[in-house]
Amino acid sequence: MNIEDPINATPLSSDELDGLKLPHVNTRAQLDHLEQANITSGLIWLNRKNGKDIFSEIFVRKLHKMLFGEVWQWAGTFRTSEKNLGIDPQHISIQVHNLLKDAKFWFENNSYNPIMAAVRFHHRLVFIHPFPNGNGRHARIMANALLTKVYKMDPIDWAGGYELQVMNQRRKQYITALRDADTGNFSSLLDFVGIN
Repeated sequence: MNIEDPINATPLSSDELDGLKLPHVNTRAQLDHLEQANITSGLIWLNRKNGKDIFSEIFVRKLHKMLFGEVWQWAGTFRTSEKNLGIDPQHISIQVHNLLKDAKFWFENNSYNPIMAAVRFHHRLVFIHPFPNGNGRHARIMANALLTKVYKMDPIDWAGGYELQVMNQRRKQYITALRDADTGNFSSLLDFVGIN
């Protein structure tokens, strides 16, 4: 299989590529189409869930499995290999646990307005990079679930009419905003979601 990853996407190892459930997939376009169909069915599952589930590692993993499990055998399983992004894999579980605990604290104590909480949550989940792939999409959906199910707010339109899986001006802005947030500057990410 010769699937070229978008620029700044997490490359898959040969073992992870072997986890593809659909051996007929030969192109990035085919893979994107199948993943998008899986994401659509995962969002239907998510719509049936309530807000109290969000603050658990079980939910984080289950959502990833529901979004990507029809395509990838490893969906919902934390990565065990080093990537070009993300923390050391042996620290993933504890860092996800800490993020969920923090997000619950933010909500219960009104630490941030809902959009800032969702943006910070999204950034940290992407920074941790818990899964072999699909982290950006999963983190955006998790952040929107936090907004809609916990804060009872409208979701963020992350794509803004563009496809964030392919390189375009919107994706470049997104990557730059994430890198700025890595330094503690969230203004670019807030601009990206239309808040600043």
